[in-house]
Amino acid sequence: MSLSDVAVPESASPSVATRVVNDFSIQVATVNGSGSQTANLVLLRSLFQMGVPVSGKNMFPSNIAGLPTWYTIRANKDGYVARKKEVDFLVAMNPETAREDVLSLGPGSAVLYDEPLKLDTLRSDLVFYPVPFDRIVGEVCKDAKLRRLVKNMIYDGVLSKLLNIDLAQMEHALKRQMGKKQKAIELNMGALEAGFAYTEQHLPKRDPYWAEPLDKTAGMILVEGNAAAALGCMMAGVTVVAWYPITPSSSLPETLISYLKRYRTDPETGKATYAVVQAEDEIASIGMVLGAGWAGARAMTSTSGPGISLMGEFAGLAYYAEVPGVVFDIQRVGPSTGLPTRTAQGDLLSTAVLSHGDTKQIMLMPATVEECYAMSMDAFDLAERFQTIVFVMSDLDLGMNTWMSPVFEYPDRPLDRGKRLDAEMLKRVGEWGRYKDVDGDGIPYRTVPGESMPPYFTRGSGHNEKAQYSERPDDYVHNMERLARKFETARRHVPKPVVEDVPGAQIGVIGFGSSHFAIDESRDQLDHEAGIKTSYLRLRAYPFTDELTAFLDRHTRVYVVEQNRDAQMLSLLRLELSAERIAKLRSVLHFSGLPIDARSVTDDILGQEGVKAVGSPHHEIMAAGVAGRGE
Repeated sequence: MSLSDVAVPESASPSVATRVVNDFSIQVATVNGSGSQTANLVLLRSLFQMGVPVSGKNMFPSNIAGLPTWYTIRANKDGYVARKKEVDFLVAMNPETAREDVLSLGPGSAVLYDEPLKLDTLRSDLVFYPVPFDRIVGEVCKDAKLRRLVKNMIYDGVLSKLLNIDLAQMEHALKRQMGKKQKAIELNMGALEAGFAYTEQHLPKRDPYWAEPLDKTAGMILVEGNAAAALGCMMAGVTVVAWYPITPSSSLPETLISYLKRYRTDPETGKATYAVVQAEDEIASIGMVLGAGWAGARAMTSTSGPGISLMGEFAGLAYYAEVPGVVFDIQRVGPSTGLPTRTAQGDLLSTAVLSHGDTKQIMLMPATVEECYAMSMDAFDLAERFQTIVFVMSDLDLGMNTWMSPVFEYPDRPLDRGKRLDAEMLKRVGEWGRYKDVDGDGIPYRTVPGESMPPYFTRGSGHNEKAQYSERPDDYVHNMERLARKFETARRHVPKPVVEDVPGAQIGVIGFGSSHFAIDESRDQLDHEAGIKTSYLRLRAYPFTDELTAFLDRHTRVYVVEQNRDAQMLSLLRLELSAERIAKLRSVLHFSGLPIDARSVTDDILGQEGVKAVGSPHHEIMAAGVAGRGE
C-alpha cells in the first residue's frame, strides 16, 4: 500500500530550472522495527534547527515488526504543517513497497533508493538517486548486527547533501537524539558523513528541492500531543492515574509516569506522592478513576475508541451520581479493532451521549499540542466544577506525531476544586442536600471523605436531592432537569471557539481538532485558486457556545470538516440548531485513516460550490464529480 494518494498524470520531464526552496515533503519508506525512527527524527530536527517550519508523521503498522512503515516530513516556509497529499522526495528502503511507492509519485518527484532495487527502470519522469547502502554501511560499521540500524543514517547524509541541509545541524540533532551515548553518536556520525561524501562524489543534484536557513522556528519546540497532554496533567495536580495500554493512547500515561517519577517524589522521604495503576482492562481503569475522584483526588485515564465503548456504564454512573474524572480519548479508526494505527475523529457522537439513558458528556477538542497541554488543565478544573467526567478528544495524528509549538506557559491560576462544602457554606444553606441546587446553576455542593463535612450515600439508582433512595417520578424528573441545567451552565465555562471572520465572506468553515491545519491551508488555496474567501470557526468544546449560532447567522453556507464517515459533528450540531441554521450546513468528510490534507478539503468544497479552480498545481476540479454532499 502506498501512502501517496496522487494519481500519476501524463509523463513530464523533471527539471531543476525552478528551485523549490523550503517547500517539500519527504517520505521515508522502511520496515517497522528497522530502527529508522532515529534517522527520521534527526532529519526532522535538522530542518527545524535551520528555522524551517516542519511536521513529522509516522504511518506504522499495528504489529510489532516486519511490516511496511512510512515517515513523512513536511517542510514549508509558509508554516503549513498538515499532511501534504503529494510526495516530493521518496526515500525507498523497503523492497516490498518500493515499486508501488514509486508508481504513485507525481512527475518531477525525486527518489533516493537502495541501488539493487533498480527502481529507475519504472519511470522516466522522475529523478532517481541510487545509493549502494550495503557497501557504504559495511565500510562504516564492522559489526554486522548493527549495520541494519546504522544503515538508515546513511540516507540522512545523502539528503543532507542533496537538500542543502547543513551537516553540522545533522550532527547537533543526532547528539540531541542520542544523549550521552558517545559510541552510538560516533558510529552514526560516521554513517552520516559517509552518505554525504558518497553523494558529493557520485550524485549530482538534479531535483529542484532545496532547504535554506529561515527564522521561523525561534522560540518553538517539537513535541507530540500525548507528551504535551501528560505535562498538562502533571501541572493540573493529577494524583491518581489508572490506565490500560491501547494504541494510540499508551504514550500519554507512559510519559506522564516519567514526569511523575521525576517531579512528584517527596524529597525528604523519597516516596511517591501519586498513585499509578495499570488496570486489568478499561472497565477497571475508569472504575478506579471514579473511586479516586469521589474521594477527592484528581484522577484520569487514557484510552481510545474500544476503551470508550467499554467505559459506557461507568460514564453513566459518573454522570448520574456526579463524580469527577478525566478521560483522554486518543481517537483511532473503528469500528471494532479497526485500524489501530490510523487516525480518525470517529468517537464524537458516541462519547457526547456515552452510557444508556439521557446523558450529556462534556468534551474538549484540542487542535494543537499547546492546547493538549492547556486543555489537560482545563479538563481537571471542569471535571471538579461540574462533578462529572470530562473527555479530552484528541486523535492519533495529534497525539503520536511530532508538531511545532510555542514554549508552554507555566500555569498562573489556582486550581478550581469546584463546589466543595465547608463550614461557612453549610451554615448559609442550613440543611444540606448532596443533589440540591442551591445557586440555580444546576451544580450541587459535594463533600469528600476526611473533611468533617456531612456524609452521604452515593448511588447510581434513583435518588432525591438529599441522596436518599427514591423511585418517585417527581424526584427523578427534578434530578434530570437539574442535570440538564448543569449542562447548560457548562456552556459558559468550556473553552470558546476560535473565530476568524473575513469581511464580505458568504462561506464559513467549521472545524475542530487536528483538522485545523488542513483547513487553515485549504482556506488559502480556496482564495488563491478560486477567489473564494471564507470565515472560520474552530470548535473547542461540547456543549457548544453562543458563538456558534452567531457565526452561522453571518454566513450563507457553512462547511463542517471532520475525519469520519458519518458526519458526527454535523449530527451533534443538528441536535441543537434550528431548521433554518441546519439548512446552511454541508459536510466535508475524510475517513481514509490518513491525516486529513488541505488538497482534499479544497477539492471537496470547490466541487460542492460548482467552481473550477484556477492556478491549482495539481488539479482542476469541476462540480459534477463531487456535488451532492450538501444539505
